Amino acid sequence: MKDAVDRLTPLGVMVLALLREGDMHPYEMLRLMRQRHHDRLVAITNGTMYHTVGRLEKVGLLGEVGVDRDGNRPERTTYTLTEAGRAIVSEWVRRELVRIDRPAEFRVALAEAHNLDRLEVAELLRRRRDALAEAHQLYRTGRDKSRALGTPEQFLIEVERSELLLEAELHWIDTLIDRLERHTLPWGVAEIPDSHRHHREREAIRP
Repeated sequence: MKDAVDRLTPLGVMVLALLREGDMHPYEMLRLMRQRHHDRLVAITNGTMYHTVGRLEKVGLLGEVGVDRDGNRPERTTYTLTEAGRAIVSEWVRRELVRIDRPAEFRVALAEAHNLDRLEVAELLRRRRDALAEAHQLYRTGRDKSRALGTPEQFLIEVERSELLLEAELHWIDTLIDRLERHTLPWGVAEIPDSHRHHREREAIRP
């Protein structure tokens, strides 16, 4: 499992997570991800989508369930999520939520965190918070020492920016953890206020 998680790309994670909603063909996945603006998190092109789907099928994380043709359009293969694919999404999200050295992967993990139990996510974010707090303290200590040594402020502006960004993220993560633990943030598919939203999105993009 560890090797498979290491080889999984952010786009691969989002494809597998999308298939939790139901079987789809790559063209539907592509249009749905663009409609939901997932392309702000990962680069999505026709080529990368079909390549990713093919690679995921090769390693057994998704499988074919049928081929259809609509008029003169090319055949479209529909794929389903395997149990291995379902499990690896959760494992990847667990790993990336706690890491502070991979910001791009963290954004995808955060977008897919709803696939985990709320209290597990709160605990994972608490571990991330500990690492962020340590990094924040290092920046603060380093800036204070540099100032004490007379380092001109113009050489410390990047350090100051990093310190302030970490401070803001610490505040944000504390708020999110609190909302998860107090159950004031709807979480998981069962708690989506409009439970038919995703269904309507899928129906809207079908030819």
